[in-house]
Amino acid sequence: MAMVGLFWITSDAVYVGSPPSAFGGAVRLTSDGLEALDPDGSRTWTWEGLRSAVIEDVPTESPSGRVSKLVGSVVSAAAGAFLGEGPTAMTLRLETAYGPEQVTVYSAAAGGYGAEETALSQDLLARFVAGTAAPRALEAWGREHGQEATPKPQAREALLRTWTRA
Repeated sequence: MAMVGLFWITSDAVYVGSPPSAFGGAVRLTSDGLEALDPDGSRTWTWEGLRSAVIEDVPTESPSGRVSKLVGSVVSAAAGAFLGEGPTAMTLRLETAYGPEQVTVYSAAAGGYGAEETALSQDLLARFVAGTAAPRALEAWGREHGQEATPKPQAREALLRTWTRA
């Protein structure tokens, strides 16, 4: 499993924020749209049915620099499960033809996300909604690299730039 921007990519799925955990559901990206996975039921939205999708309340990286965010997030999640604390909640705000919707997703980055990675991720999500990019590129990368460690920051940003052009 690897974190690239605001996305968590495995060999068989792509999520906004972290994958499903003990803290709650998750939002999975598919070629057709978004699927909110929740213990109380799931909801789906097609890309064509969305007018916008924005992730709010994104924790920002501390000024002290990038500190092994992936390892930290795994440790934080494990400790949080034990202590009853969880990862930082973010809000996925969706604008649909029927009005606004919101879904809670959880940060996969201990210490927060870098500004460039956040901006590129938001841009990529907007392109999914606009139909000018598709999650297939992330899914393909996940099938090939989903068992590897999270790439370094510059590599993640390069991947996001490539996917926004795909």
